Amino acid sequence: MAREALPDRSEPHLTCLAVVIVNYNAGALLAAGVAAVRQARGTQPWDVIVVDNASGDDSLAPLQTSDDVIVRRNPENIGFGAACNSGARASEAHWLLFLNPDCELTPGVIEQLIAEADRHPRCVAIGPRIQDPDGAVQGSARGDPNVLAGLAGRTGWLTRLLPSSGVVGRQVIWPERLPAGASSMTVDWISGACLLVRRDAFDQVDGFDERYFLYWEDADLCRRMRERGGHVRYAPGVSVRHAVGQSSRHAPAAALRAFHASAYRYYTRWNAPRVWDPRRLGAKALLTARLVVKLTAVRIARGASTHRPRS
Repeated sequence: MAREALPDRSEPHLTCLAVVIVNYNAGALLAAGVAAVRQARGTQPWDVIVVDNASGDDSLAPLQTSDDVIVRRNPENIGFGAACNSGARASEAHWLLFLNPDCELTPGVIEQLIAEADRHPRCVAIGPRIQDPDGAVQGSARGDPNVLAGLAGRTGWLTRLLPSSGVVGRQVIWPERLPAGASSMTVDWISGACLLVRRDAFDQVDGFDERYFLYWEDADLCRRMRERGGHVRYAPGVSVRHAVGQSSRHAPAAALRAFHASAYRYYTRWNAPRVWDPRRLGAKALLTARLVVKLTAVRIARGASTHRPRS
């Protein structure tokens, strides 16, 4: 059966890495993701930890007979960051890989990322190039967003129209910006879909801020580690595949609300920390308007799907 507690290990220092996977209704993708981790791990003493946020599907069923996976079950959905922290506490490894269940890890990726991070003593977190299943590059390395960049979004029309703009373009760091001869570059933050973090740096900032239920917790974590002098790096020569949004697609409206609530929390924390700062009101108005537009689009799409004639 899958383990549900700390591993009993007489020499815990042998565990270099803990892979933490947060699951929420990921379906068959969870088993596939764990299988890919096993293949990448080989005989190395990695901890593989799955934290389930009260899934309503049978995604955990294939892991019931696994004795090489630590499973933590939450009675309710406590959010992504809180679940990541729970998984991190289940291991004493000095590297933590936060990996989405719909992310496919391949052999050699982790070793390359660790080797690259070790070449830069101040590197506290590093991430690979993340690609769609069809090979398209996702914008997983980013700069600290301003209000316009946050409103435009990683895949919004304004970002696509002005990819090199100093206003919105800085938000996404594409692989082409890697300096000639370099194997990685410093960025502001890396997507939590596949994020490798040094344990000591993670612990120094008390891990993810659990007030972010979903989204923006990765940007906040990287920024807090940078505030303490650490560097975050992007290694686009190393790649993984990610079928983005497989959990959020089950509840798109809830995911949108969580995204905009977290965006407001992030903005006010880092740009308008004073309660009476007038910029808070402006950010709230802009984000609320954006949310209304997005929710309307979801309702229209759902209605079109419901009323589509069957052949």
